[in-house]
Amino acid sequence: MASFMPSDKPARAADGRSGAKTPGTGRRWSRGLLAGPLVFVTSAAVMAGGAAWIPEGAASIDNIVLPIVLFPAIWAALFFYASLDRNLLRAWLITLALLVVNAGLVAGEFLGGGGATS
Repeated sequence: MASFMPSDKPARAADGRSGAKTPGTGRRWSRGLLAGPLVFVTSAAVMAGGAAWIPEGAASIDNIVLPIVLFPAIWAALFFYASLDRNLLRAWLITLALLVVNAGLVAGEFLGGGGATS
């Protein structure tokens, strides 16, 4: 008969081994910061930078409207990538690279460097 009460036996990992290591608290915090606020800020930067790298349409508003409409998809893709990637350092580097590149595009637009629209 199966017991539904917690036992004193150590928990088993998904592969059947007992005593398997789980990620430490620091790793959890790191992934939480990455997948939470940093991904949100990066998504906003990609949305803002989209005006520089998406070409203008016939009405000259496609490069403004498309990033705004696609913001939820951009955020979801980055969130799931940051949450599910096995290599945490790679996830940090790719997210930070996207943030820096798109923030640079936005800064270039504001400082008069131009972009796809100049």
